[in-house]
Amino acid sequence: MLSFKITTVGASSGVILTKEAMARLRVKKGDTLHLTEAPGGGYRLTPYDPDFARQMALAEDIMHDDREVLRALAK
Repeated sequence: MLSFKITTVGASSGVILTKEAMARLRVKKGDTLHLTEAPGGGYRLTPYDPDFARQMALAEDIMHDDREVLRALAK
């Protein structure tokens, strides 16, 4: 288990991630992390954006259902 300390960053608070934590999360400086609720009342810090995944699933459905229309528009 990794532990982190909350620190002051300007007028806000922040968490400093170690190199090990960043490697485990597969993130680099400048990436965005999302805090999501986990089953059982806990929280999860992840680079996975559930809103983006939902939008992509909707886009894939539209592209599949309206494939012929999109082909005609592409010409």
